[in-house]
Amino acid sequence: MIMALYTATAKVHGGRQGKVESSTGALDVSLVMPKELGGGGGNGTNPEEMFAAGYGACYQSALANVARKAKVNVTDTVVTSNVMIDKDPSDDGFKLSVRLDVSIPGLSKEEALDIAKQAHEFCPYSKATRGNIDVELNIV
Repeated sequence: MIMALYTATAKVHGGRQGKVESSTGALDVSLVMPKELGGGGGNGTNPEEMFAAGYGACYQSALANVARKAKVNVTDTVVTSNVMIDKDPSDDGFKLSVRLDVSIPGLSKEEALDIAKQAHEFCPYSKATRGNIDVELNIV
């Protein structure tokens, strides 16, 4: 049995060229297929952008949690979440991969990588994707 502390709910109409609405009303956006995937582009978002936003926000919160426990200041930290979609040669379908560009001013590259790796172990998005998609941590 799932024991949820919080449940986010979104309704999607029309797939990649439709609309998504959250149950709270805070999210109400059009979905468009990117030109790079054969779509028309235009105003709207896509599942990869929404996943990038969610993963980046979750990961940055995990980073702050790990840093606070290590007594490291990460106030000016910036996480850029890059979600890529590519062909999956194993089944002629598609696959996702992620690169998290992490900037932690004031830390050496080695110190930043250590904190970034710990956050990757702690982050719920990282846990959910572990073993399923490639995730690269890039210290910038």
